[in-house]
Amino acid sequence: MAILNEDQLAVQQLVRSFAKKEIAPRAAHYDHSEEFPWDNIKGLAELGLMGMPIPEEYGGAGLDNLSYALAVEEVSKACAATGAIMSIHTSAGILPILLFGNEEQKRKYVPALAQGQKIGAFALTEPNAGSDAGAVSTTAKEDGDSYVINGTKCFISNAGPAETYSVFASTNPGSGVKGITGFIVEKGTPGFSIGKKEEKMGIRASATAELVFDNCRVPKENLLGNIGQGFKIAMVVLDSARIGVGAQAVGIAQAAYEEALAYAKVREQFGKPIAANQAIGFMLADMGIRIEAARQLVHYAANLKDSGAPFGKEAAMCKTFASDMSVQVALDAIQIMGGYGYSREYPVERLLRDAKITQIYEGTNQIQRVVIANYLLSERKG
Repeated sequence: MAILNEDQLAVQQLVRSFAKKEIAPRAAHYDHSEEFPWDNIKGLAELGLMGMPIPEEYGGAGLDNLSYALAVEEVSKACAATGAIMSIHTSAGILPILLFGNEEQKRKYVPALAQGQKIGAFALTEPNAGSDAGAVSTTAKEDGDSYVINGTKCFISNAGPAETYSVFASTNPGSGVKGITGFIVEKGTPGFSIGKKEEKMGIRASATAELVFDNCRVPKENLLGNIGQGFKIAMVVLDSARIGVGAQAVGIAQAAYEEALAYAKVREQFGKPIAANQAIGFMLADMGIRIEAARQLVHYAANLKDSGAPFGKEAAMCKTFASDMSVQVALDAIQIMGGYGYSREYPVERLLRDAKITQIYEGTNQIQRVVIANYLLSERKG
């Protein structure tokens, strides 16, 4: 079990207090309106929470990854859409540049992102390239001192509000993952536009849209890493992002559990609170067990990353277990609350809708099981 130190406890309490006071009261509004929650993001930025694990020399808070996971959980408990924006921005928006950008790129882009002055996004998925990243058909052709990008990306989180995009395109079509290269593309670049905005089941205030590249000319200095290194960049970044998804899922589940627990204590049937019925009590017990197990997996993966140890397998495990758990806990919360749980009068139906995406993005849980199996099969026998 992860034991939090004083600094981590202080971060947890700070974020919990802010999220409960400022973010949670607006969650239903944003779910209904589907507006991007700029006031939430501004508040998080003012607290230094939009670049928590980013080194101070690049404008971040320089905190550990466990503190970051704690913060994502608390924000997601209050508003899953805001937690998703924060997590995707930090993990997938900033890390490609921080980890693989040259010094000039890091100095140019990372501070504004880490301080929340700008939002970041990660553009890999295409209509025919989801789990199969090697099927990317967006191309980047060298032309003088630039690359010309053509193609379409879809289901891109933070698309629209984001101003800095890590975009992956094929510089050597037909060579699969070995031909994928990363680029930094700024909002407003000629030939780059935001396409259809998705109307989603959950995390509705989180902007998700397609990106369209029509002879988009990007200078060579915006090449991210080396030619053909894009797939490696994407996979390294997604490993980190999965810890954030696990934390999101735990936060959503905790919110659903607390709603169901509070309801079960006051809802009376047959002359006593339904929490006194063994069937309901056992459901609540199982919910609590699953949440804590998932939380510890998230914390373990974050601790591994903080220690510099390999964490890819554990990141995939925490993402898979926590997201499956979150959906089940939200379903159980609705069942405990009956008709009220199914009604929009209570937040648990929203929490179920929000939980579902955690099984899908940053690598579906089916792909995660392939990843985990590959790790297990490649490990040497002790």
